[in-house]
Amino acid sequence: MFRTLGLPEILLILLIVLLLFGAKRLPEIGRGLGEGIKSFKKALSGKEDKEEKSDQILKN
Repeated sequence: MFRTLGLPEILLILLIVLLLFGAKRLPEIGRGLGEGIKSFKKALSGKEDKEEKSDQILKN
């Protein structure tokens, strides 16, 4: 039912984003998106670390 995004679809999305936000705001949006993904990954890895520590405590 759903396909993966190909080059034409990605270009269309980028064009729409460019038209909506303008060229001046694109770096700001990209930076914010990158920081959000970074903090999300950091939170996920922190959760996994806590689970491993609690498992080790329960085993001892």
